[in-house]
Amino acid sequence: MNKSEIRKKILKIRNLNCNKNLDVNFALILKILKNYKQVDKIIGGYYPYNCEVNVIKILEKLEKQNYQISLPKIKNNYQMDFFQWSAKHPLNINKFGIPEPTSDKLIFPNILLIPLVAFDKQLNRIGYGGGFYDRYIEKIKKKKNIITIGLAYSFQKVPEIPVNEYDMKLDYIVTEKN
Repeated sequence: MNKSEIRKKILKIRNLNCNKNLDVNFALILKILKNYKQVDKIIGGYYPYNCEVNVIKILEKLEKQNYQISLPKIKNNYQMDFFQWSAKHPLNINKFGIPEPTSDKLIFPNILLIPLVAFDKQLNRIGYGGGFYDRYIEKIKKKKNIITIGLAYSFQKVPEIPVNEYDMKLDYIVTEKN
């Protein structure tokens, strides 16, 4: 299957499972973060959209453990940057219907929690097809060392994701099962 076919199939399955209130393994996320010896505790999260893993509770827990939280804002030309956010702060709805932080304080996270549509055991991912995260990961890796953690449900795993030169492999993928 090509990426478009995989995306269509997995989004259909994800939408059917949307109301099951599955939570990814927070203890595993904490274990990954504890093993990652980084002075800056700066998380780049996301606001869940279209039945993505609800990362807000995770971000709130990490904020209580003194992690600085940021969320992306979409820019022109399929680009995005991350801006400071707290659970206490309001959000604006962007042109795609996705909430974004109102803050103008630009943040360069060293830990990215990344939504995805599908993944494989080689840690490849498929998103919605815009390449926003691939571009951002490539850009930020030129500035600093980062760790990328994809968040998904186990039913989003596929045997193989077709990849190209622009696709950025993740460091970890955490589901409700692992």
